Amino acid sequence: MHKEVLLDVIELNAGYGGKPVLQGVDFQVREGEIVAVIGRNGVGKSTLMKTLIGLLPTDKGSINLRGASIDLVSAHNRARKGIGYVPQGRDVFPRMTVLENLLVGESIAGKSTPGKVDEIYRYFPILKERADQRAGTMSGGQQQQLAIGRVLMGEPSMILLDEPSEGIQPNIVQDIARIMVELNRETGVTVVFVEQNVDMIRAMAQRCYVMDKGRIVAELDREMLQDRDTIRRYLSV
Repeated sequence: MHKEVLLDVIELNAGYGGKPVLQGVDFQVREGEIVAVIGRNGVGKSTLMKTLIGLLPTDKGSINLRGASIDLVSAHNRARKGIGYVPQGRDVFPRMTVLENLLVGESIAGKSTPGKVDEIYRYFPILKERADQRAGTMSGGQQQQLAIGRVLMGEPSMILLDEPSEGIQPNIVQDIARIMVELNRETGVTVVFVEQNVDMIRAMAQRCYVMDKGRIVAELDREMLQDRDTIRRYLSV
């Protein structure tokens, strides 16, 4: 039985200063899926993520969440509607402690979430160990786990991850991929992630969309994702 369509993107156009980047993007994500968006550098993947969360305006087309347009909804209110966003580069608050960063994430939900910090610690034990450490002194992999944990504090129904493996050592990339799959399985959270790391794509994605020149040009199913050469070929489309 197919689950409900959570995110429906139709003929999406967006860009910077009048220069088009996304040129008619169409795709759907159902509740509980983990979907990757792949492609070469510069094809519009990060622009897509920024447009989905509302940091860039929609020039044309529409973004629908559970059947309702969110084109005119601010980034802040999209977060309140259940879209979590972990940007490329993580953007943790460097002078704040790990725990303080997590508590900032709680404010996204607009309510207190008792027990949520302990739940985050269960998935990311390193954050418990470093609870009183300033985030800016942590490694890239630890900061990425913190950025994901901070978003989870808002109890999102969908998480957008932009290049989660960037600048992270391979063993931590594997850990993050495993944890995201576990989170998806246990909580049902939907995940859409932009990535170029073949191992992370294969470890996490249930389906994959390929972007080129601001458009979706192919879709890969789970079976196709098992073939490294197939993924590499589409990463160089």
